[in-house]
Amino acid sequence: MLSVLAIMALGITLGYLIRKRKTLVSLNNKLVMWAIYLLLFLLGMSIGTNQIILKNLPTLGITALLISCSTILGSVLVAWLGYLLWFKPKKNRE
Repeated sequence: MLSVLAIMALGITLGYLIRKRKTLVSLNNKLVMWAIYLLLFLLGMSIGTNQIILKNLPTLGITALLISCSTILGSVLVAWLGYLLWFKPKKNRE
């Protein structure tokens, strides 16, 4: 756990130092996206090789779908409420 925190602190420090160099920031954004794609691919491979998950996929699939849809709906509702409370332009009262 300490190594994870140390790597995170190092990343924050490096990000702070390169924040004004637009080309490095742009490269960093692209690298982050490709790292996410790689992680998703490796997660898919891990699931594809796990016999227990594959055997229970029909049951897990329905549960995961319900949880995902509920999470998305809740996030949208909270974002909409936040927009109404804090970001919606107020009408001029003159």
